[in-house]
Amino acid sequence: MSRKPMVRPGGRSARVQESVHAAVRALEAEAGREALTVPLIAARAGVTPSTIYRRWGDLHELLSDVAVERLRPDSPPEDHGSLGADLAAWAEQFLEEMSAQPGRAYIRDALLGDDTNAGRCSAYAAEQISVILARAAQRGEAAPEAETVLDHVVAPMMYRILFRPDGLSPTYARRLVEELLG
Repeated sequence: MSRKPMVRPGGRSARVQESVHAAVRALEAEAGREALTVPLIAARAGVTPSTIYRRWGDLHELLSDVAVERLRPDSPPEDHGSLGADLAAWAEQFLEEMSAQPGRAYIRDALLGDDTNAGRCSAYAAEQISVILARAAQRGEAAPEAETVLDHVVAPMMYRILFRPDGLSPTYARRLVEELLG
């Protein structure tokens, strides 16, 4: 069961979410993930454990929510002048960030939560890809559908990141884009 109440921007709910998320990040940096408990996080965030349980349900769901927020891109993808260059640069950056130890941990945490968290992560990638494809269309370039890019570039990278992370390189990301674009 999803326990995600609607968050009003700037309201108490948003402040609680931010303080709890900040507490998770700080405690994880200080003591490691294995030391995290709901009572410890609640004490650091200045809320009661029941607040966390009411909002997130359990520690896994909280960690999943924190991970999803950490995986949200900070800015739109850079414009490198062509579809191939834009997609290759984005894929290289995505692979670098997601295959690093923190990225893999965030992915695993995001997958621990309910399906909406995994869906939010997928939506972040789709939004970034849509920006790249819209730019290509504005330049008059033929571009695949966003789902096609997800299937041929993002999905193979995610599989490798999660199950076969050795040997991943920018060359791999570029090769996936080149194969997609022909």
